[in-house]
Order: sequence, then C-alpha cells, then structure tokens
Amino acid sequence: MAKILFVVTGADFWTLADGTKHPTGFWAEEAVAPYEAFRAAGHEIVVATPGGVVPTVDKGSLAPELNGGQEGAEKVAAALASFDELRRPIRLEDVDLDAYAAVYYPGGHGPMEDLAVDADSGRLLTRALESGKPLGVVCHAPAALLAATTEDGGNAFAGYRLTGFTNIEETQAGFAEKAKWLLQDRLVKIGADFQEGAPWAPYVVVDRNLVTGQNPASSAPLAAELLKKLDRPTGDHLQ
Repeated sequence: MAKILFVVTGADFWTLADGTKHPTGFWAEEAVAPYEAFRAAGHEIVVATPGGVVPTVDKGSLAPELNGGQEGAEKVAAALASFDELRRPIRLEDVDLDAYAAVYYPGGHGPMEDLAVDADSGRLLTRALESGKPLGVVCHAPAALLAATTEDGGNAFAGYRLTGFTNIEETQAGFAEKAKWLLQDRLVKIGADFQEGAPWAPYVVVDRNLVTGQNPASSAPLAAELLKKLDRPTGDHLQ
C-alpha cells in the first residue's frame, strides 16, 4: 500500500476579468474518480490544501447534466460524501514529499485562483517532478504548474509534453471571454509542449513521470496511468 497526496485548491471563487467572483472550487469527478481507483487498489489518500482549509466542491460539478443524468449525479455526490479525507486536510505548506509515493492534483477553476500563484505548491511540483515519483494533474489543475518557477526564472515543466483544459473547451463552457487568462495559452507561454485532444473526450498525456489529463472525463484514465506507474519498479519512470 502506498500513500498518495491529493493537492486540492482552497479557493471557493475564481476572479473573472471584470472583477466578478465566480463561485467554484474543485471539480467533483476529478477528485472522486481517482480517489475510488486508488482506494480500490489499496492505497492511502492524504489531502493537502493551502492553509489546510477544507476544500469547496464546485456545485456545478454535481449537476445531473454533467454526470450523465440524475443517477450519475447521485453516485458522484455519494462518493464525495464518503471521501472523508477531504474534510481533514493538512496544510500544503507542511507537506513532506518523502512521505508519499505519488502526487495528484484535481482541477476545477479553483486552481486558477490560488494554486497558479502558490509558491509552496510550485516548489512541491518541482520536487515531485525531479523525484521521479508519479505526478498526476488534470483539467484546470495544470494552472498550478505556472508557479513551478526555477532559479533562472524559467519553469520546471518547460519542454514537457502535457495537456489541460483547452481554449476550445473554455469557449464552449462559456468562460473564455470572461477569463483574465486562458490555461492553454499560459502553459504554452511557459514553454510546455501542449497537446490537445478532442473537446470533452478523455485524453491523457504521459511524459516521463508526469501524467496530465485534459478534462473531467480524463480523470479516471489518468488515475489508471498513475496506478501503472506505482506498480513499476523504482527507476522505470525514466523510461
């Protein structure tokens, strides 16, 4: 059994270009699907948030139309209710990476508000990348990669193949014209090799120990990739 760190946004709003605070948080499916996969495999989950605040779920992520109908929405809500670790997070600032076998960041618009500029998260991501431990980041959570700056002013993820919520998806979701900035644009700007799949379809990119997913539907396949990496002998991350 391994211990897996979930780094979750502590934000419950996202500041739009006009200053409006849009209610948000973490996206339910992106937390629940990997949690259930990791727990089923026998692993332990620890949640960390900035300041140790109890994270807020984006209520929009619980809507029936985004979960395949009412039954799907009820299933996600029930799974979220049983995710006890979400209600007792540790402080992100106090995380000891050595205690964990893998790190996972779920999305939602929340990370664009706090993790995108969180230096503690940025240092953790840089150390996780360098350690070779499996590192999973999905949907809007790659916003956190923007804070992974290096001593020379660059970014630790420059040159890595990765994905995240695309400009097309943000446009179709109705937020592209309201946002201060778009995730895809920023990831390209830091030098990442951004890969783009079909809108809303599962799409996962693996580059060394980094595993990224494009959207909510990518969270379960991303978890499967992380589990594969956890099963490999030490050193295989370099392959």
